[in-house]
Amino acid sequence: MAPCHLAIVGAGPRGVGVLERISANAAELLGTTRLVVHLIDPFPPGPGRIWRYEQSPLLRMNSMTEDVTMFTDETVRMDGPVRPGPSLAEWADQLRRGELRHEIAADLHDELAALLTTSFPTRRLQSTYLAWVYRRVLDELPEGIEVVEHRARAVRVEDDHVRLADGTSVPADLLLLTVGHLDAEPDAASAGLVEYAREHGLSYYPAGYTADIDYSAIPAGEHVLVRGFGLAFVDLMLLLTEGRGGRFDERDDGSLVYTPSGAEPVLHVGSRRGVPYHSKPGYRLQGEPLQLPKFFDAAVIEALPEGPLDFFADVWPLVAKEIAWGYYSELWTGHPDRVRLGFPEFAERFAEHRWDSEEMRALIEGAVPAEEDRLDLNRLDRPLAGERFEDAESFGKHLREYVEADLARRADPAYSADLGGFMALLSVYHHLPGLADSGRLDPISQVSDVDGWFHGFFSFYASGPPPRRLRELLALEQAGVVSFAGAELRVTSERGRFVATTSSFPGELEARTLVEARLPNASVGLASDELIRTLRDSGELTEELVLGQPSGRIHTRLSDGRLLKPDGTPHERWFSLGPHTSARSAAAFTRPRINALPLRQNDVVAREILSSARACR
Repeated sequence: MAPCHLAIVGAGPRGVGVLERISANAAELLGTTRLVVHLIDPFPPGPGRIWRYEQSPLLRMNSMTEDVTMFTDETVRMDGPVRPGPSLAEWADQLRRGELRHEIAADLHDELAALLTTSFPTRRLQSTYLAWVYRRVLDELPEGIEVVEHRARAVRVEDDHVRLADGTSVPADLLLLTVGHLDAEPDAASAGLVEYAREHGLSYYPAGYTADIDYSAIPAGEHVLVRGFGLAFVDLMLLLTEGRGGRFDERDDGSLVYTPSGAEPVLHVGSRRGVPYHSKPGYRLQGEPLQLPKFFDAAVIEALPEGPLDFFADVWPLVAKEIAWGYYSELWTGHPDRVRLGFPEFAERFAEHRWDSEEMRALIEGAVPAEEDRLDLNRLDRPLAGERFEDAESFGKHLREYVEADLARRADPAYSADLGGFMALLSVYHHLPGLADSGRLDPISQVSDVDGWFHGFFSFYASGPPPRRLRELLALEQAGVVSFAGAELRVTSERGRFVATTSSFPGELEARTLVEARLPNASVGLASDELIRTLRDSGELTEELVLGQPSGRIHTRLSDGRLLKPDGTPHERWFSLGPHTSARSAAAFTRPRINALPLRQNDVVAREILSSARACR
C-alpha cells in the first residue's frame, strides 16, 4: 500500500514538537498506514532559523535553563501519551555526568561546565539542545514512520505537492505549516521611510529579526535613533557594542563598566513607555505554592457574554484580578510580617470584590501598610506617565535610577510578590490565546485589544531580558554609547533627517539612521514569504478577523489547528500552528510542569494528522 505523505513546512522547535507527538500517538492512531514525513526548511531541523547555531555567541535566551523544555509531563492535559524528557537544565546536567552523549561545539564547553539551573544560556547552547531533541525524536520513531529532510525553502503548493526553491517538489497528502513569525514587507508608514531614506541618502532599518539583519553599514560614531526598548533592542545593543570589540568589566560592587573599542555608533533609544522591559526575577517564590488559575479559569471564560467583547471592560478586570491574586498570595504567605490581615480572611474578601473597585482598594490599603508592597498595574504599565523633565540629562538620571531600582527589586527575594504576579500573568497568557478550554467557537476573534495592548503589557512585565543585560545598558549609558530618548517617541522625516521628539523632555534629536527594534507585526497581507503569499493569493490561506478587522494572523480553527477557508469551513488536510496563527502560541518550547498550551496544541494537531493519514489514500 502506498504511504501517506505529510509535508511539515518549518522544521524548528514547533515542527519538531508536532513530529514528537505524531511519534508518541502513532501506536494508537496510525494503524498499518505508512507515513512519510517531509521536513522542509533551509535551516537545521530542531533549531530552525531562529535558534540556529550560526548566530552571534553574544546572544542569549531570556529564559533560565530550568524553564525550558520540549517534552510533555503529567501536568499536560491531552489525549496522547506522556513521553517525558529532560529540560534544558537536566539535559546539560546529564551531559556533564556522561549519562547521555551528544556532540558539543568546542566554544560551548566552558558554558556547559559552568551552567546553573538559573543561568540564562546562549542561543547557541539552546540550538544544541534542540538539535539533540530532534535526534531523539528520530531515534524513537516507530515502524511505519519515515522522516525525509529537505534543506530548501517551500515556495508554493499545487497538485498535492509542495514546490521547493531548488526546483524539486515534495508530495503532500497532508500539510502542516509551522513557519513561526511571518516576515513582512514594510507597511505604508515604513515604506514611506524607506523611500525618504533613499531620496536623502539616509539609512533606515525596518522591523525584523535582529540576528538576521546586517548592521555593518552603520559607521562608528554615527548617531542612531532606535525605536523600541524591548528584546530586539537588547540584541541590537550587544551586536553594535560588544559585538564590535568593546568590553564589559565587573566592578567589586557587581556593576559593570564598558570600555569602547571606538567602532560603536551612539544609540538614542526610546519607545512608547520610554523604559526597557523589566528584567527577569532572580529568585524563587518564598511562600506557599500558588493556586492558579483562580479568577480566570475555563468556567469564568465560559460565563463571559456571547458576542463581541471589549477587552478592557469584559476581560481585563478578570485578568488583573488574577495577576493581583498571584501577587498578594505570595506577599501574604511569603512575607506575612508585612500584612495586617490573616490570609483566609483576605482571600475571602478579595474574592468578593470586583477588581479596582472602592472596596478592593480599601481592602488592600488597609491590609498592606507599605505602598511599595501594593500592586499598581497602571503605574507598572506606564512608569513615566505624567513625568516631564527639564532636559535630557535630568531625564537620563531619572531613568538610570529607575533601571537600578528595577534590578535591585528583581534580585531581592523580599519582593518575591512580583514573581507571584509574574506567574499569574503567565497562567493568564496560557489561557487567553485560545480561551482554549472554554468550548466556545473561536472566541478570541470576538475580543478587542488582545494582540495590541495586552501582548505588549505581557512582554514588558514577563518577557524581559536577563538582569545582566540591564546592567550592560547602564554601563553603555555611562560610557556615552547609549542615551535615553524618552517616552511617547515620535519620529518624523524632515530637513533631510530623521527627527525624534518625546514627552519626557523638550527638544529634538536628529539622526541620519533610524532602526526599528522590533519584530514585524503579524501580517498575512504583507507577508514576504513566497509560500504564504501564494496560498493567500489563491484563497487557500485566509487572514483571521477580530471584531471584523484583519488581525494579520493565519486563520486557523482553535480546536484542531486546521486552516480555515474564506467561507469559514475547515480544510480537511491542511493545518498550521505558531505565533502568527489564530492559536497565538508565543513559543514552541515552554516551562516544565505548567500544562503548557503549546504542548497541548501539538498533541491535538498530531492526533488529527494521524487520523487523517489513515484516510488519505
